Amino acid sequence: MLTGERVALVTGASRGIGAATAHALAATGTTMIIHYGSDRAAAAAVVDSIVAAGGRATKVRADLSRPDGPEVLMQQFDSALTDLGLDPGLDILVNNAGINRRGAIERVTTDDFDHHVALNQRAPFFVTQHALPRMREGGRIVNISSGSARYASPEVISYAMTKGAIEVFTRTLAADIGKRGITVNAVAPAALDTDMNAHWLRGNDQAHTAAAAATALRTLATAADIADIVVFLASDAAGAITGQVIDATNGNRL
Repeated sequence: MLTGERVALVTGASRGIGAATAHALAATGTTMIIHYGSDRAAAAAVVDSIVAAGGRATKVRADLSRPDGPEVLMQQFDSALTDLGLDPGLDILVNNAGINRRGAIERVTTDDFDHHVALNQRAPFFVTQHALPRMREGGRIVNISSGSARYASPEVISYAMTKGAIEVFTRTLAADIGKRGITVNAVAPAALDTDMNAHWLRGNDQAHTAAAAATALRTLATAADIADIVVFLASDAAGAITGQVIDATNGNRL
């Protein structure tokens, strides 16, 4: 077994912020466990890209919208470490997997609401619950929130509610597990041109311009920008930061 090597698990890492974070962490020498829910080919492409660059990575699949998804994920995680010849243990957990079904309150269906809660709120809670016994002292947990938890966005009301819950989870968990030297923080982006937002933002110049105009910097952050913040929070340099939400919205609606 190999020892002394940092291991990170990133959920929803086949695309967008998750994929960018996986690449950025891998560049620091961290072994990456790439979780995906359905797009096996995209996850394999992330793994192949990391390996081609000299890193170490493998992929695991679990449907985190299911009640048993977090437990299945961590079982797959354990098997992945064995296959890689690594000692059991986890150093970095990035709870990134999520969905955004846009709609003001009159358009949100029960199915929309339940899916938001299942994947954006319940899954990170129980992924973390199952991950904590595996986390080494001095570990890092980074949750992906959203600027919509801070400012009012009626068009994503259901989604924003789950991200508000993630921020409460972040602060409360940090207070609970700080005694183990584990930090817990969240990063809150605004709209990004990722696959999750493609249906309303990508290729829509009017929507892109309006979203950028709502920021102080008059531009949108990228998935790579968010990944850089996650890497910092996962580093030794951020050891004194915990229970915080890092606003990464380019100054959205200040």
